[in-house]
Amino acid sequence: MAHRILIVDDAAFMRMMIKDILTKNGFSVVGEALDGEEAVAKYKELTPDLVTMDITMPEMDGITALKEIRQFNDQAKIVMCSAMGQQTMVIEAIQAGAKDFIVKPFQEDRVIDAIQKVLN
Repeated sequence: MAHRILIVDDAAFMRMMIKDILTKNGFSVVGEALDGEEAVAKYKELTPDLVTMDITMPEMDGITALKEIRQFNDQAKIVMCSAMGQQTMVIEAIQAGAKDFIVKPFQEDRVIDAIQKVLN
């Protein structure tokens, strides 16, 4: 059975890019969220195998959402997505329990490598 993934990013274009990469590599995208608040709600509703989480979003940022999801499920597998130059935020996210991170613009092989590593 295909692994179920929730994509979280405030930019529709970024969600579409990562969704294309995932679906053509055999993953099932079960939901999408525009911000951290929606991500937490969708995580609880859908219980995906993995979440790709943007760091910088309105309403609730990705690190806060990561912490809330991990309070709900400390086994949650979350891969952070960041733009260049967000190293301090990436370190904070890893310390908060993120399993890996991928850098925008997305490179297909790096996305798949990170996700497979976290799921296995």
